[in-house]
Amino acid sequence: MLLPAILLGLLVGTATPASAHAVLRATDPGDGTVLRTAPRHVTLAFSESVGLLTDSFRVYDPHNHRVRTGPAGHASGRSDTARVTLPAKLATGTYTVAWRVVSADSHPVSGALTFSVGKRTATAVAPPLERTEDPATTALHTIARYLAYLSLALLLGTAAFVAYCRPPTTAHLRAPALAAAAVLLTTTTALYLLRAPYEEGTSPTTAFAVSSLTHTATTRPGLLLLARLGLLTLAAACVALLRTRRTRLPRRATLAAAGVLALALSLTWSASDHASAGIQVPVAIVSATLHLLAMAAWLGGLAALLWTLRRTPAPAGLPATVPARFSRLAFASVTVLVVTGVYQSWRGLGSWQALTDTTYGRTLLAKLAAVTALLLAAACSRTFTARLSRAAATPAPARVPEPASGPPLPPERPPAPATAVPLHLLRRSILAEATASVLVMALTTLLSSTVPGRAATEPVQPALPATTGIPTASVTTIPFDVGTPGGHGKVQITLDPGRVGTTSVQAVIYGPDGGLSTVPELRVTLTLPAQRVGPLDTRITDRGGYWTADSFTIPLPGTWTLKATVRVSDVDQVTVSAPVRVTR
Repeated sequence: MLLPAILLGLLVGTATPASAHAVLRATDPGDGTVLRTAPRHVTLAFSESVGLLTDSFRVYDPHNHRVRTGPAGHASGRSDTARVTLPAKLATGTYTVAWRVVSADSHPVSGALTFSVGKRTATAVAPPLERTEDPATTALHTIARYLAYLSLALLLGTAAFVAYCRPPTTAHLRAPALAAAAVLLTTTTALYLLRAPYEEGTSPTTAFAVSSLTHTATTRPGLLLLARLGLLTLAAACVALLRTRRTRLPRRATLAAAGVLALALSLTWSASDHASAGIQVPVAIVSATLHLLAMAAWLGGLAALLWTLRRTPAPAGLPATVPARFSRLAFASVTVLVVTGVYQSWRGLGSWQALTDTTYGRTLLAKLAAVTALLLAAACSRTFTARLSRAAATPAPARVPEPASGPPLPPERPPAPATAVPLHLLRRSILAEATASVLVMALTTLLSSTVPGRAATEPVQPALPATTGIPTASVTTIPFDVGTPGGHGKVQITLDPGRVGTTSVQAVIYGPDGGLSTVPELRVTLTLPAQRVGPLDTRITDRGGYWTADSFTIPLPGTWTLKATVRVSDVDQVTVSAPVRVTR
């Protein structure tokens, strides 16, 4: 009875804006650069392919008026870029570009950059304050995602439990299976309707607009949701037709059809989440699909077993073969989960440091702790299942015949069945297992909405060709974390220009909230390992909110190692590094 309340609390407590997974890698013009002549385009390069919206770019002039631009598109046919055409003539001053795209794994990402024509304006111009996320849309979308995962696990797990464990009766499982199917159909419909508002950061009231519905139908996440709706509708129609005609398919045909349906439904998830972007995409999709199927068989089957135990009459009890079969099914599922989970963790993290330095890594650690608790409960269930099997196989003691004469013996109290105690303990351990499984599923869904550690720890560095005018500055952003509360953020270092010779160095610190932050000390050095040059100290000084060195000489071209030592207090400091390419 408490499981729905626990689930609802997890849903509400974690209904936060999803973290985007496409990371901005380069811009042209570079952020903060000054150009002699106006550029014709603004081009962004990302870590993965991105989708474009009708309003992906908003460009503001030095007077904070929106500039009329051309339609957004991809540069040179590259799906990991976004480009917009600017007017032929731009006035002198600083321009602000606000952008929003959709990453390959279906999550929107947004940001802003500035560039100047001729000279910088005295005060940087910021775009009008607009919400990048609508709280209501984000909350509804997140809740629908959680419920969709839960209903899929219950539906597929119940089917696997019936097919493999073969309980003596399945009538009591019909209601939860139909409820799970109905919830899955409803949440999939809601996810499709909310797709366009979620991508554009608008209100849920725009979900029924014809333009929103047609746009969603042209995107990969929208097509996958339509495919999921089609599969569910087709399955419901087939079941209704068979029940109307009172026709029963052969067992093998039923199992084959159910297996195809389960595989197809799982693919609609794995083809739109983390597995669809990054490295080794085909292998990742196969791994994510197997991971989802194993999770559904174990956790959904666990719910079906718990429901069966509660509905089984006490005197007769449940045949020992049912929990014994489920024990084997759970062991096989756990094996698949471990193998695919290790691969997905390696693919998502990229390094051991990301395990503790990124939100993805810390969430993964929490999931591992929950899985450990789940495995302990499962081990208890397996032990009690073995006891139940042995008790069921033990023959009942022979009844002593009554004497032919003499006073009648008092009636004896019938002994409790040998399976009563193991069955009682099995119910308790499975209930604990089910409770832990709810937490595991919540953390799994949360992981799918978090930036993978591999992408979060890679430095951001422009690598696009320069436009026209002054050579493009080199801007490198490096995350840091000293390991104390509030002691993390990013340091952004600009080499202007990023080429051999005399250059200026500027650095700013961004705090945990993304805003500018001050630190008592910052040291930046450059080392060229290939030529054994350095470290060269840039000797940057604090200018009241930002750090700069007006004149610093880079002697040689090549891939330099840029190191930044950030001290946030008297005793807390950290050194982070990133490669930076210097040209002639």
